[in-house]
Amino acid sequence: MKKNILITGCSSGIGLCCASALRNRGYRVFATARKKSDVKVLLQQGFESLQLDLNSSQSIETAVSEIVERTDQQLYALFNNGAYGQPGAVEDLSRQTLKANFETNVFGTHELTRYIIPVMRNQGFGRIIQNSSVLGFAAFKYRGAYVATKFALEGLTDTLRLELADTNIKLSLIEPGPISSRFRENAFAMYKKNIDKENSFHKAYYDAVEARLSKEGPATAFTLPPEAVLKRLIHALESRKPKVRYYVTVPTYLFANLKRLLPHKTLDKLLGRL
Repeated sequence: MKKNILITGCSSGIGLCCASALRNRGYRVFATARKKSDVKVLLQQGFESLQLDLNSSQSIETAVSEIVERTDQQLYALFNNGAYGQPGAVEDLSRQTLKANFETNVFGTHELTRYIIPVMRNQGFGRIIQNSSVLGFAAFKYRGAYVATKFALEGLTDTLRLELADTNIKLSLIEPGPISSRFRENAFAMYKKNIDKENSFHKAYYDAVEARLSKEGPATAFTLPPEAVLKRLIHALESRKPKVRYYVTVPTYLFANLKRLLPHKTLDKLLGRL
């Protein structure tokens, strides 16, 4: 019997890589995307694809209802991958801009997860894997919105794991550093849309932000392909005892250790140079 899995954010990058590999591995993959045009492409590639916009409660409910019907109320796993980055200094983030990032990265993901938990409770098992980030536990300048959403996601997931401890529903967090994807491209678009550089105190610093976001090729020497996330996802899905957290890339391991070992002020000085 094929294991059914729902994956969000499958238009490119990590989501598309994992959807393709898991399908080849024998999973029945429901590859979802926000845009209808991306869903069309996924269908052409042979996926069972549906539109799922994390900003829309109706879209989430419709997609879940369709998947539950197609699978006869059997869903082995949910991989919450869909998210985006909103660059900008914290003081330059309007309430609306910050709220929009939370709507996708936290509130939509949370709502989708709430729909899936009863399905897993009824069948007596399940795996929920959250794609977080090194920025889910380490704060970097000019990434405050994304940092806040990932800190929130990790807090919700840690709490949910405690609340589901007496069930056979396993929860894991994957925490990647830089991964080859369209993430920076999409983040740059949100930066240009929502940040008023010319009237910002941080105007001089935004030149470096723009250079990083528009840089061709890998963001850093430590950038890995999305297959690095796939490796951890497979372990989270198939291990009898999946890990609570999976680190991906050198920066994630590095900052996890530095946060554990260094005093707060020392760590602030280090992070302030990045």
